[in-house]
Amino acid sequence: MGSATLPLQATLPTLSDNNRLKLFSGSANVNLSREVARYLGIDLGPMVRKRFADGELYIQIQESIRGCDVYLVQPTCYPVNDHLMELLIMIDACRRASARQITAVIPYYGYARADRKTAGRESITAKLVANLIAQGGAGRVLAMDLHSAQIQGYFDIPCDHVYGSPVIIDYIARKEIRDLVVVSPDVGGVARARAFAKKLDDAPLAIIDKRRQAHNVAEVMNLIGDVRGKTAVLVDDMIDTAGTICEGARLLRKEGAREVYACATHAVFSPPAIERLSSGLFEEVIVTNTIPVPDENHFPQLTMLSVANLIGEAIWRIHEESSVSSMFR
Repeated sequence: MGSATLPLQATLPTLSDNNRLKLFSGSANVNLSREVARYLGIDLGPMVRKRFADGELYIQIQESIRGCDVYLVQPTCYPVNDHLMELLIMIDACRRASARQITAVIPYYGYARADRKTAGRESITAKLVANLIAQGGAGRVLAMDLHSAQIQGYFDIPCDHVYGSPVIIDYIARKEIRDLVVVSPDVGGVARARAFAKKLDDAPLAIIDKRRQAHNVAEVMNLIGDVRGKTAVLVDDMIDTAGTICEGARLLRKEGAREVYACATHAVFSPPAIERLSSGLFEEVIVTNTIPVPDENHFPQLTMLSVANLIGEAIWRIHEESSVSSMFR
């Protein structure tokens, strides 16, 4: 398994008020939180976390955070409800401890796929979760690669949106792949794939168009663009069960692609994703560590890249009240 990090240069803590920055980790991705803390040159704050016999969660902050800027790192990945509730309790504990500002750092934002109404009597859970976080006491959110950009507008508090793509692009660029073409696995991801291709020396773009002619009729997949004899790089924000991205890889192979790579920020990897991704369709599956992947789910083609430097730099810029968006120009 490969690894890489984005080489960011930060003006790291030398100011006298550095002790006003406090970083705490939920249980969802402690390793990522430790990497972020290392980048910032601080220690993770001490916290007691335990469960009652009926499953209720108890959290207590173990140091004074009065008047401090507190950053809580917690992706709301599987089990989503547990990790979301843990984040809300952490926020409440910090609010009651008189923190000056509480920032929820959410590398992976769960419940994001229900971001609009597509039928009657549906819940828009992306907005519901945003309301819970804001009403719980968070004053700001730092999120990475939201499922759709419009989710930023669901927050009634400032939301800084950062991208994991620079880490992946840096890794691919160093591979010096010949005849590279960036592929969007569906029409909805075209803007993401186009931005990705532009960063790779304006690489050509291809789009997979899927459509169902009628109910109970198989999906028809068409490829817009040329991949014959080229290396195709499929780009998405997440890989969940891997059905869509594997269907796309089969089509690309059928259309004559020489090699196929899969890239995504969030490795959700719900069953049967591991079996599908390790079946030989891909030369490499490149993801980031926004969500932890257990050792038993690693496979030879998997490469995990760290986004800790990116998140750490964004936290430092927020703390210093400088621009976060300029990181991606």
